[in-house]
Amino acid sequence: MPVEMKIKGLMVDPVSNMPIIILRKPDTNVVLPIWVGIFEANAIAMQIEKIQSPRPMTHDLLSSVISSLDARVEKVVVTELKDNTFFAVIHLLRGVTRVEIDARPSDAMALALRVGAPILVEESVLERSTMSGEEQDVDETERLRRWLEKVDPEELGKYEM
Repeated sequence: MPVEMKIKGLMVDPVSNMPIIILRKPDTNVVLPIWVGIFEANAIAMQIEKIQSPRPMTHDLLSSVISSLDARVEKVVVTELKDNTFFAVIHLLRGVTRVEIDARPSDAMALALRVGAPILVEESVLERSTMSGEEQDVDETERLRRWLEKVDPEELGKYEM
């Protein structure tokens, strides 16, 4: 069953120098870090900061296409964690027809922010991302998760929501 999450912040991994989106389950300490590319992080940061691009970016284009087709984004769901890669699905509704579109989590979240759709994560993904290194080879995620539990919210930067 999916759990609603909010974007808590954007930061740069101090080890890999890669951007990380920090998702947090409201009213809990449950966090899910998802490493993303620089361009995807920029698209999300621009939306959080309400910065308009002079020309439509890919996520703006996708939002316009969906709207032009009389559809709407119901939700986006991070559905799977496989070989240290997250997978997501964009859920569209057009009339009574539901459509699910495979997507990278970063693209799905950037779109969700643009259209005001909820971001959800499957419970199995949350459980799997918190397993020990013996159960799963995600030592970096676990290290970051422990660090995030202790970090001062001010350190998450200006993108905190």
